[in-house]
Amino acid sequence: MVETASSLYFSAALVLLAYLIGSIPFAVVVSRLMGLQDPRSYGSKNPGATNVLRSGSKMAAALTLLGDAAKGWFALWLAQRLAPGLSWNAYALVALAVFLGHLYPLFLGFKGGKGVATALGILAAIQPWLAVATAATWLIVAIFSRYSSLAALAAAFFAPLYYVFGSGVAWTARAPVTGALVIIVVLLFYRHRANIGRLVKGTESRIGSKKK
Repeated sequence: MVETASSLYFSAALVLLAYLIGSIPFAVVVSRLMGLQDPRSYGSKNPGATNVLRSGSKMAAALTLLGDAAKGWFALWLAQRLAPGLSWNAYALVALAVFLGHLYPLFLGFKGGKGVATALGILAAIQPWLAVATAATWLIVAIFSRYSSLAALAAAFFAPLYYVFGSGVAWTARAPVTGALVIIVVLLFYRHRANIGRLVKGTESRIGSKKK
């Protein structure tokens, strides 16, 4: 389908909106509202749910996780509602934009989180059962290893595979969406490069460890 100039402009506006939604730093917002220390000042200094958990507040970590996941889902949901005929190419770009917004948020000087929860929200918007399968992978690896980063990397690696091999069985895979998922996985691994190094050295923090 050939897109008109107006539809292209509208798609670009949706991509920009998705980036701004992704830029909302729930780790920082929740911590401030609950009177906690800024998550960028302790632990891994990552504004994400796992690091917020190191503050000792499970509620703050849960709210951060929920918010980061919700914005990934909401950006895609909103794009579909505002543009029911949105092309799969534009849909994939919206998914990438909200993810990049979390990684490089405008509101935190482009220094954001690692994107695990936001990626899960994106998967939930694409196909809920895909998100369930990916979350189950994270949970299994996390339980047995107690490494959040290792669980995230394993879940991220399998997400595009689940999407492709589940096509024709539980959903229909779209090439642009597959491409977006692969890029998201590459970015996730890149953002976890320090964690990968610590995992290799055996110095990575385990789930539930307290901040020093």
